[in-house]
Amino acid sequence: MKGARYGLIEAGGTKFVLGVADAERTIFARESIPTSTPEETLGAAADWFSAQHADYTAFGIASFGPLDLDPASPAFGCVRATPKPHWSGTSLIAPFAGRFGVPVAIDTDVNGAALAEARWGAGEGHGSVLYLTIGTGIGGGFCSQGQLLRGLSHPEMGHIRLPRHPDDLDFAGTCPFHGDCLEGLACGPAVIARWGMSLSELPEGHPGKQIIAWYIGNALATFQTVMEPARIVLGGGVTATPGLIELVRTEALAANGGYTVGKIDELIVPPGLGDNAGLLGALALALTSIP
Repeated sequence: MKGARYGLIEAGGTKFVLGVADAERTIFARESIPTSTPEETLGAAADWFSAQHADYTAFGIASFGPLDLDPASPAFGCVRATPKPHWSGTSLIAPFAGRFGVPVAIDTDVNGAALAEARWGAGEGHGSVLYLTIGTGIGGGFCSQGQLLRGLSHPEMGHIRLPRHPDDLDFAGTCPFHGDCLEGLACGPAVIARWGMSLSELPEGHPGKQIIAWYIGNALATFQTVMEPARIVLGGGVTATPGLIELVRTEALAANGGYTVGKIDELIVPPGLGDNAGLLGALALALTSIP
């Protein structure tokens, strides 16, 4: 809708990034507030949007999870059980729907990023996009022909099980639920737990980089077999490590064994939306709420 304004929220565990944009992706205002209690954080966010004096058409929220995304559920738009203090059961949509009286679309931050990358970023024009973010945690979203993959809830791709790298058999993993799932083996805290520093801080030639690339490459080979995406976009702080994506391409190709349609090493790319990926994910969600 030309001239319309959308309220955008990238809700993270440490900060909320707020924005006002139009459908052409022009961001007119932006703010960052710390994530504290739900009352403080959501109240401050609603106050900021009011202070922008915009006539909002809709809001989009791309949030940390897990989330209840069943529109028929009485808890739709609420944070499900989470280790983050005070946030379990919190409705993320109620403060904005109630105060501004407009539609509020919500999904996970990684699903928002998948949708935005498919529309405007590295996956534009390719039809199907797998987006995987590897940072403090690991999450994934899959977008096909403009539609996000969902089942009873959103995908939790970071918690698939993998074979163990032969030089990494003694590490128990950091996931509190599964120990050595993908997230427990390859997320940022798992790297630090083994080697005392982030992946980008490890010296040249350190075996840790090859081990992490092996896990990610094997995971991508699995995801490709299941979904056959036309693009695989890797985001998050861990994948920003210089040279890591090249290592992942090599490991994914070896793990895939030439089985699937797409040549997997040619499909793996970095994000195309840079620092605006989170807010544009929220915008992509907001636009889906307007007929």
